[in-house]
Amino acid sequence: MIALSAQDAAAAQAGGADRLEVISDMASDGLSPARETFADIRERVDIPLRVMLRLRRGFLAGGEAGLDTLCETARELRAEGADEFVLGFLDSGGQADTHAVTTLASVVAGCRWTFHRALDHAADRDALRRQLADVPGLDTYLTAGSADGVPDGYDVLLTEAARTRDREPGYAAQLLVGGGLRLEHLPGLRAAGVDAFHIGGAARPHGWDAPVDPAAVRRWREALDGTPSAEGAGRGA
Repeated sequence: MIALSAQDAAAAQAGGADRLEVISDMASDGLSPARETFADIRERVDIPLRVMLRLRRGFLAGGEAGLDTLCETARELRAEGADEFVLGFLDSGGQADTHAVTTLASVVAGCRWTFHRALDHAADRDALRRQLADVPGLDTYLTAGSADGVPDGYDVLLTEAARTRDREPGYAAQLLVGGGLRLEHLPGLRAAGVDAFHIGGAARPHGWDAPVDPAAVRRWREALDGTPSAEGAGRGA
């Protein structure tokens, strides 16, 4: 789930989250956090942290200048102890920006990383997966199945879950579902084999200006663990 601060991270872990996506500026859909923020979070929790590498809203890397800055940000975060990341870039035609992705993957060599919801904005989801299938470190796709969220992309998610289960070319990475995810989606997704879920706003019932509510996270945790509470958050960032 999403953490913007050490307070968020501590509340999320207390509620049962087992991996965090560390970002800044949710108004821009999540940008790279400050090195100091990551350090503070790392000191407060002992669950895996995946750190966002993105400079601006949208899915363009920002040309060579932007890519240089992203690489420097990645190096700084690695020096601070980050060893898992979240990234994903498209070119102006909606194809995978393989140059940006492979360049950053080389900077964080040896680290595992998630290709985030840029997938949901790609011109061809299947082609993107095949393009990136052999990039080192990629072990997860965060997706709602659609740019408009899980309700619109639900059937796509079921199809991709089956292809992931069968380990088709381009589908070896874990499917992490998030983006408008609601409790009622969980039974069907779990029956299809999805075992990783990502929440953000659902952990903040009072809005993004409020901190993470550990009780809200706990409801998600309990739902996925099969105990009788009302919301869900399984394995994932």
